[in-house]
Order: sequence, then C-alpha cells, then structure tokens
Amino acid sequence: MSLRNESLLARHRAVMPSWLTLYYKEPISLVSGEGRRVRDTNGNEYLDFFAGILTNMVGYNVPEVVEAIRDQAGKMLHTSTLYLIESQVELAEEIAALSGVPDARVFFTTSGSEANDAALMLATTYRRSNQVLAMRYSYHGRSMSTVPVTGHSNWSPSSLSPFVVNYVQGSYPFRSPFAHLKGEAYIEACVNDLKEILDVATAGDVACLIAEPITGVGGFGTPPDGLFGAFQRTLKERGILFISDEVQTGWGRTGENFWDYEAHGVTPDILTFAKGIGNGLAIGGVVARAEVMNCFKANALSTFGGNPLATRGALATLRHVKKRDLQRNALERGRELREGLEKIASTSDTVGEVRGKGLMQALEFVEPGTKRPKAAVSLALLEETRARGLLIGRGGLYGNTNRIAPPLTVTADEVREGLGILDAALRAAERR
Repeated sequence: MSLRNESLLARHRAVMPSWLTLYYKEPISLVSGEGRRVRDTNGNEYLDFFAGILTNMVGYNVPEVVEAIRDQAGKMLHTSTLYLIESQVELAEEIAALSGVPDARVFFTTSGSEANDAALMLATTYRRSNQVLAMRYSYHGRSMSTVPVTGHSNWSPSSLSPFVVNYVQGSYPFRSPFAHLKGEAYIEACVNDLKEILDVATAGDVACLIAEPITGVGGFGTPPDGLFGAFQRTLKERGILFISDEVQTGWGRTGENFWDYEAHGVTPDILTFAKGIGNGLAIGGVVARAEVMNCFKANALSTFGGNPLATRGALATLRHVKKRDLQRNALERGRELREGLEKIASTSDTVGEVRGKGLMQALEFVEPGTKRPKAAVSLALLEETRARGLLIGRGGLYGNTNRIAPPLTVTADEVREGLGILDAALRAAERR
C-alpha cells in the first residue's frame, strides 16, 4: 500500500465507524472514471464490474449526465418540496409511465433505505396494521424500519422493531428446504409456506409483503419466475399489499424486463427504486397507486428528496438508458456473461451455483461435493480480481458469494476481458 493510502486509511479509522465495510486487505481510493473503467490514487486502472454497488448504471463521465448536472449546479441546488420543481415533476411523470402501477403517484427520497422506509409506512398506514411479511435472505436498508424486515443477520444490528415480522421462503432456492423441488413444484411449496405463516403466525390484518425480485446483498438469490405472482394471489385474498423492492433490479438491469417484478406476472401495489437512476447522485423513491400513496392524514414533506440537482441528473440518466436501449444491452451482454461464468464454473469444484439475470450475476462457493459455504474462496477471488484490474462485489449470508454487475453500457469486448480476468483469478484463488 502506498504511503498516501496508508495515511488515508489511518485517518478513516480514526474518525469513521468501525462497522463501515471496506473492501480489500489494502483498501483503494477511486478518484476518476471513464466509461466502465476507474482509476485509484496510485494511477491503477480497473474494469468496474460492480458499478458502485449497482449504482453507476450508465458508467462514468457520461457527457449527457455530466452536462445536466453541471447546468443545474450553476442555477440552483436545492429548494425543498415546499416549492414546485419542474425536473422533479418531469421525472415523476416518466417513472410513473414506466412503472406499470395503475394511477401511479411518485414520492422521491435520497436512498433505497429511505424509499423502503416510506413504502412500509404507507403500507402499514393504509392497512392499519404493523404486521409485515418479508423474505428470508433479504436486505432492504439500514434504517430502524428496514433492518427489521431484512432477513439477513449480518446486516441486522438491532432486534428493535416497529413491526411484527414473519419471514417467508422462496428467494434463495439453492439453500431452501424446498431445494429438491423445481419450477411449479417449488413455487407451490413456497405458497404453502406463506399460507401456513398467515394461518399460524399472524393475528388479524397483515399490512404487506416486501420482497426483492432478486436478492441484492443476499447474494443475487434468484427465485423461479412466477413466484411472486403466485404469492400475490394468496395476498389479495386477504387484502395484503405487495411491495416490490427494485432498488437493485430496476431500470432494465435484469435484461428481460425493465422491472424484475414483471417476470412474475404481478403488479405491485408499491414499488421502490434507487441506486442506478441517479448514476451516483443520491436519489430514490416510491411508486404507489394513488389510493395507497394518498392515505397519509398527517403533513409530510422531504427536505432533500427529489431536489433539482438529483432529478436533473436522474432524468439525463433515464433518458440515456431509454435512448440507447440499455435494457437490450443488459440482456445480450448478460447472456454472454452468464455463458462465460458457467464455462468457468464447469472447471471448478468450488462453485456451487451460478445464478442471476442479465447484468446481475453471482458465483456461490462451497466445499467441494457439498453445499457447505466456502467464504475463503470468495474473499480470495475479490483480492485476485483487484490485483488483475477488475472490481467485483461480495454478498450472501455466509460471505461465500461474489456479485458481478457491471454498468448497463458494458461492451462485448469488456465482458470477454472481465471473464478472462475472472477465470485466471479464480484459479489463483482456489490455490490459496
């Protein structure tokens, strides 16, 4: 590690929380980027296959996005929701039209945690119940309302909760007790689990089920298409709302659909978004049908949510996605990435599963011949890829999964380059 990085790390440790995760034995500081490549303070260049945790959706230094931000910054950064904001209304109109939610209303926040917090407040207020269903292995944020619905103990620092929460099976087939079942049989078993929870573990009305169509921090667990549609049929019988957390899966990242809830034959009552829409700016939000969104009787506002700077940047990002049909690119490059990962996995005895959709793929590592997690390989792969100029992520309850999610603008040549690095890095990681 350079003296400059050693000094920065020491300063970080002196003033930042000990629980703030840093990647790598020798953490790096990224200072610039172009396209899908970033550079650190030492001048090292990396191909970015994690996109700032799936946030730098269209890459770095994109002219249209940079110009929109620069133009707005020269005019006004902030006003608050007490005043009309043209770019906020314009962005809300475009998102509402894309959402698939009927008679949609949009509320902007500054993060995915805040978006899910608002969604849960809407659902519990509308239903007049604090009973909530969530998925095992899920992650919905770090606030006092989203931690309790996060089915992932590594990200749950407190048991305090404003809700009574029950966790449902289904998001992570690889480690499900129903793993021996496939397709419709798996879905039926999960629906029966949901029905049993409703029958034995709840009292009176339940507010909602909140679910990620593909788990994020949980390691890109990918349930079979149709699962949440089957869930919703049971939920509707009891008036229970369905919240689709699209913070990581939205904006076409999964390739086949703009929102991954569409793969399940379901229309959510509430949809949440964040990350990619800002391409690095702090913006998130909630979409809900008007009856649900307008259920608050108390006053409400957002000081920073949907501010002029964030919404101008988000509009430029969204239009970049649509103009260049980046959903199609995610589908095509995602297929190439998946094929390459499966080829790499076929020569490894530690890859337990390759999973995901589009440009949201994962490798889970296990002890050979078992499903016992092998986190050491995942950690070694993180280090070996960085050493070779590739940035990827980690995840999963047991820390044994690597997440691979490049910007939606990634090219076929860059996919091949990344796969070549991953292949060599995995061989080295397995030798450690």
